[in-house]
Amino acid sequence: MFQFPKPSIESFFRTINIVDFDVNATEDEILFSSNLNGYYNVWAMRLDERYPYQLTTANQMNSFVKYTPGGNYFLTGYDTDGDENYHIYAVKSSGGEPVAVLKAEGEKFYYGDLAEDGQHLYYITSVDNPNFLNIGRVNLETGDKEILIKGEKGPSYLYSVSPDESSFAFSKELGNTSSFGYLAKGQEIIPLTPSQKKPHRVRQVKYLTDDQVLLLTNYESEFYYLASFEISTRTFTKLVAFDGYELSNLTVDRERNRVYFVAERGVEDRLYRFDLATNEATLLDKPFDMVNKIRIGKSGAIYALGRSTIFPANLFEYTDTGGWEQITQHRIIGVDNEALTEPEVLTYNSFDGLKIEALHFSPNPELDNGHTILWPHGGPQHAVRKTFTPLFQYLCSQGFSVFAPNFRGSTGYGESFMRLVNKDWGGGPRLDIIAGMDWLDQQGKSSSDKWFCIGGSYGGYMTLLLHGRHADRFKAFVDIFGPSNLFTTIETAPEHWKESDRELIGDVNEDREKLIEDSPMTYIDQMTKPMLVIQGANDPRVVKVESDVIVDAMKKRGQDVEYLVLEDEGHGFSKTENALKVYSLMVSFLRKYV
Repeated sequence: MFQFPKPSIESFFRTINIVDFDVNATEDEILFSSNLNGYYNVWAMRLDERYPYQLTTANQMNSFVKYTPGGNYFLTGYDTDGDENYHIYAVKSSGGEPVAVLKAEGEKFYYGDLAEDGQHLYYITSVDNPNFLNIGRVNLETGDKEILIKGEKGPSYLYSVSPDESSFAFSKELGNTSSFGYLAKGQEIIPLTPSQKKPHRVRQVKYLTDDQVLLLTNYESEFYYLASFEISTRTFTKLVAFDGYELSNLTVDRERNRVYFVAERGVEDRLYRFDLATNEATLLDKPFDMVNKIRIGKSGAIYALGRSTIFPANLFEYTDTGGWEQITQHRIIGVDNEALTEPEVLTYNSFDGLKIEALHFSPNPELDNGHTILWPHGGPQHAVRKTFTPLFQYLCSQGFSVFAPNFRGSTGYGESFMRLVNKDWGGGPRLDIIAGMDWLDQQGKSSSDKWFCIGGSYGGYMTLLLHGRHADRFKAFVDIFGPSNLFTTIETAPEHWKESDRELIGDVNEDREKLIEDSPMTYIDQMTKPMLVIQGANDPRVVKVESDVIVDAMKKRGQDVEYLVLEDEGHGFSKTENALKVYSLMVSFLRKYV
């Protein structure tokens, strides 16, 4: 018999991902953005043949894909090497070179909605209003553009457009605690919720008819629920809520008078169908944990993008008669499910009694090297959930355990829990993490002298802060584009983030002392352990200087610090070869200190 080698890092990081998808009107073809060739491009697949074919060669991360009603072309958007200046393009249905629909040097254009007849594209742009953004409309036949809403006091985003284009729904983002929903109908601006004096958020708005919209909001609630708003009578009605669950991914089936939505609770998703005539909610079984997107075909079939902790992104189709059928067949190359790690869901009490949920990934016992990697997630208003993460699976295959806590500020646990991180980036969340490490040690699931820390974005910030304030708790650190100086982070943030950042991070004058206390640079002299720093040269969120200053200071002291700058990346890794380079270096770095 042949002795086959063990799976390498290539097996995990060449796993195919899907970012977005759409289904055409006749439901015989599906369009999706994927890194099938190692770079993100748009691909399509005939649903009766199940073989993908490439339609674009831009090799850039797509922000969306959308069929147009005529079927002659589709729309997509992408930036350049992670600079996050997204532009919108049209591409022939047979593929080829894109034609710019909305593009201007240094400006941003985000997809909003497409009119049902395909003539008008609604969009959000930074042009002439980089702080608060504008909502515009372009005629795709003539190219004529007009601005419909000028953002004021906070960024405006488009939710959706009515079937007859007589109105459209949009948001006004006020700081980090409120995203109010409105309808623009003629010259009138109509609030969607009963009061705009109470902080709350409207997450999604979908038209059921020209006179009725459905929305997800947490108005007067800790959690998002489904509500209805009738335009002619100005009537707001709460329809359905699930205690302790956040509703998301609202999708409307107008022909059958029903909607679909996801109920999120901590690390898990449930998928529901809700009949608007009977107010009956039906829980749908699904062969995946996380629901990233759903679309409803004219036939009533459900098309879904889903993934699980040991199952990468795939597309699925569901019918009432046939159940679920997997459309794509993306797997982890050469790795059996038995060799992958399903995480344990843990709950512990933090320093002040607050309950914190976490995921704990353990390697197979014969591989266990006794070391645990702390993973503080990004955001900070984000969460670690039951989704496929190549890094976690690869680390487990190399003998490491991974501990990923959803500290205060994480999403999925209610509005109050999420707001606990506002103006307290380095306080409560850091102590939640330390309490989790202590608890894990006490449970015998980790050893106090065998911890590493890896984090990206806010997780990179927390990695730097833990290095400065708790260096003795760890053997080494890996910082991936983490903010090192909160004053720099606020100053260099994208313009339309700055109003929110004043509430989320702090005001440079009013909160000066707290910002100094919570900035990793304040503790640079206490960063005494080995560290690897990763940075994208084009990162618009955490600019390169934030990593430069940390590396320079450590080098001057003669410490063990390694620095990798990716010239063709921004705030993430959009190219497979770069991901392989980063994570190969990371594991080699960790092994030196095991």
